Amino acid sequence: MTTHTAPADETPVSQDATPDRAVAAALAAAALLAACGGGADQPPPALLNASTAPRQPDLLPRVGALPHGSGGPRARAAARTPTPTELFDWAQRQFAAIFSGTPSNGSAQGVVYRFYPSTGHYLAVSGDSVLVLGPLTQGGVVNVGTLQSFAEAVAAGGGAVPANATEAARFLLHAQFSASEAEMAAVQQKGYGQWLDEQLALPNSASGWDWLVGKGYSAIDTNEYFFANGVYHFMVWHQLLQSPDAVRRRWAWALSEVFVVSWRGIKDVMNWDSFGMAEYWDLLCRHAFGNYRDLLEALTLNPAMGAFLSTRGNAKEDAATGRQPDENYAREVMQLFSIGLHRLNLDGTLQRGANGQPIETYGPDDVSNLARVFTGYNHNYALGAFNSPKPPHLRVVNLETARGRMVFDANQHSPLEKRFLGTTIAANTPGPEALRMALDALANHPNTAPFLARQFIQRMVTSDPSPAYVQRVAQVFNNNGAGVRGDLKAVLKAILLDDEALNAANLASTTFGKLRAPVLRVAQWGRTFRARSLRNTWKMRLSDYNPTQDIAQYPLDPPSVFGYFRPGYVPPGTAMAAAGATAPEFQIVNESTVAGWANALITFIPEGFYVQSPDRPEPHLSTATDGRDIVPDYTAEKALVYDLPALVGRLNLLLCANQLSPATVQRIVAALQLERLPPNASDIGKQWLVARALLFVMCAPEYLAQR
Repeated sequence: MTTHTAPADETPVSQDATPDRAVAAALAAAALLAACGGGADQPPPALLNASTAPRQPDLLPRVGALPHGSGGPRARAAARTPTPTELFDWAQRQFAAIFSGTPSNGSAQGVVYRFYPSTGHYLAVSGDSVLVLGPLTQGGVVNVGTLQSFAEAVAAGGGAVPANATEAARFLLHAQFSASEAEMAAVQQKGYGQWLDEQLALPNSASGWDWLVGKGYSAIDTNEYFFANGVYHFMVWHQLLQSPDAVRRRWAWALSEVFVVSWRGIKDVMNWDSFGMAEYWDLLCRHAFGNYRDLLEALTLNPAMGAFLSTRGNAKEDAATGRQPDENYAREVMQLFSIGLHRLNLDGTLQRGANGQPIETYGPDDVSNLARVFTGYNHNYALGAFNSPKPPHLRVVNLETARGRMVFDANQHSPLEKRFLGTTIAANTPGPEALRMALDALANHPNTAPFLARQFIQRMVTSDPSPAYVQRVAQVFNNNGAGVRGDLKAVLKAILLDDEALNAANLASTTFGKLRAPVLRVAQWGRTFRARSLRNTWKMRLSDYNPTQDIAQYPLDPPSVFGYFRPGYVPPGTAMAAAGATAPEFQIVNESTVAGWANALITFIPEGFYVQSPDRPEPHLSTATDGRDIVPDYTAEKALVYDLPALVGRLNLLLCANQLSPATVQRIVAALQLERLPPNASDIGKQWLVARALLFVMCAPEYLAQR
């Protein structure tokens, strides 16, 4: 075995590494052997003559080690040689410490190259040869192989093209809520990376706030404005089911499960709670593909967050009354929104002290000192108020108070020195500057990248990600390849295009995947079957008031700041517990919620959601003015009701990416055959058979456990 020396911030790699790591080992080791380079305008003379560069045959990846026809994107990618640009992009992501900063591109005498001034390294392609040149060696250009040698690794980084609709559907169901036939075809034609880049480039679609205003909920002469609670539900479902930028909305939903604000936590303490939730949701969508540091500041000053975690009206200490700054947000911004409770390695594993116990990241003094930073902020009550025209004629604060940022009052800000997490903010530092320093400290803390990376992977791909997966995503959080920290767009790409998310081997793994959360199941149903609101009001509410139909999760309404489920939850008494595997969504799974999911499906799958006159979102009560509102389109499925294997096969692809086993498919077909349709069945008869098929599929364990 040949082991090569790695720099202090890299892990040593060996030629006996697994095949999918061998390519990475080749480029990493070659970069360390590269020779001193030249200027940025022209490649150094040494690069112009690739034939004289020494080869490193012991570093070449063992591409033949992957069996033909294994079904994974890495195996097939060897058939397609990457372009120089694809190779450069991949290397920049994989080895940010070597190929970092803003590069310059160039070409001369058949050599295509990128030069990284911050590290002095060149990465070049001459003909089919891949060359590395840089300051970490004693001389000479190193030829690390051919473009074809790197095909597998480049493909695993997003250049791969799925072999079939099944693989395309699997990727789509990680990246967004649903997978249509047109989207599968697009991913197959463009490849994972290009399709994803196009989605990430889509503009942010209409805001939830504007939608509520457009539906009249801001008009002061309506009952909804003063008395109706929770109209934000309709806005959220409209966003999840109808927004054209589905990847942005899916990622925003994941962010909402990490940076939590709950409607139930503000509905009694904030005027116009639905508009407050709309602004919070819009904030997540606006910042979804931006920078984490910017998102953290926007959340800190968001009116709904201020009401939820007590920064609204948080005042400085007062010796006369014994008042101290509220510590609620200071504690939660560290514990949940940035660094977590315990020190982590870059791969998310715990750091332990000499006693073998985890090392805490902060203590009581850190909390009390940081709390001083968050004093002096409040809702912008200067926007005014008015007397309600409806009984009991309450004094009502202007709706715009729930929008934008909270305002700062220097008279209520603590002037004391603030010491936390190794940071000192001098006494009498102006409040906005103190806030900037505090948020910078949290965003740049070494724990932030692995702590958030693991949770983001859990929300998008798998509940118990490997340390290696976490480390790769955390590295991208720390450096997106251009020297930028906290690039959320780059983080999302790293999660979705990682080999662990794409490879076929994990389909057979009993430790990979996640339980589909109930909200995502409903959103998938609505998008897959093109649900529409006949009244265009989207008054869609599941039966949270009915325990027999309780699905245990409702949009933007978790029971606490810890969300619907904790990221470290391990289901007790299970094989997962024996392995110490986290499975957050199982925290809301019990006998009642399992039955509640099936019962809820029965209420809306056949014909959609009913409303009760005058257009209230209640179950169908069989009155003359009741009727359906949010309705699905089962046209394609009804055409297959006389070919049950084809019908179930279609649902298996669209909903499960063909992850229902043949045995499960056979059982569902057999159950549907027990009640055969007559040759000339009515349209409603066909629709109810489709509904039964959907019920069986969406209650199947192989659907609920998404891989």
